[in-house]
Amino acid sequence: MDQSEIEAAVSEFEAARQRGEYFPEAWAGRLGIDEAYRIQLGLLARRRGEGARRVGWKVGLTARATQEQFGIYEPAFGCLLAEGLLRSGHVFRREDLIKPGFENELCVVLDRDLPAGATREDVAAAVGRVHPALEIIETRGTLRGNLALGITDNAQQKAFVLGLAVDRQALPELSAVTARVRVNGIEVGSGRGDAVLGHPYNSVAWLASKLAQFGERVRAGDYVMTGSFTRQFPLERGDRVETAFDGIGAVAVSVM
Repeated sequence: MDQSEIEAAVSEFEAARQRGEYFPEAWAGRLGIDEAYRIQLGLLARRRGEGARRVGWKVGLTARATQEQFGIYEPAFGCLLAEGLLRSGHVFRREDLIKPGFENELCVVLDRDLPAGATREDVAAAVGRVHPALEIIETRGTLRGNLALGITDNAQQKAFVLGLAVDRQALPELSAVTARVRVNGIEVGSGRGDAVLGHPYNSVAWLASKLAQFGERVRAGDYVMTGSFTRQFPLERGDRVETAFDGIGAVAVSVM
């Protein structure tokens, strides 16, 4: 698709979203992955207002458990918006969410730009701080077999919830960090940092190179959700979720 065709597709997807159709049936099976990313970026570029300001990026489908859950075996990126940045303890209203779920992640904040081809060591040097985090996702369509449409829908992103940050110098070895997930006081799962492409910084390096294909880059000040340590979990009315990351801290949300 050339640029004029991408712009026309963006208009069609924009109209579909206004109708509440996030995975337009008319586009099923028609898009390549690169075209889907261009539509994603085009849709977000058309949004207006401070809340729609991009503040960073998410990397998804990094843990083997999540890949197996959806039958998709490659990472994907989406955009983080200012309106989605929330603090630990936030309470959601269930009626404001579309088939919600959550993933257990680390969110890194960069002190410097990262070029395409950045290594894990480059990422480690560029990170300023790391937050324990929960990504709140919405299942607005069927992801299995529809990765391209999932990408146009900003890779399920709804919000990202951050606990207190740890400065780079005080971080433990992230690949060995265990995240323990509790829902309503009961432990429902756990995972280690090496589930995220071997190390959470590897997903940031992947992102830096992937974004360059679309004229974008990871910049100083960006928040980057690095990918889940565990599979994706559903989020129901009345749930209280708390995830503790060894040596880093905890993050919590509730749904009413």
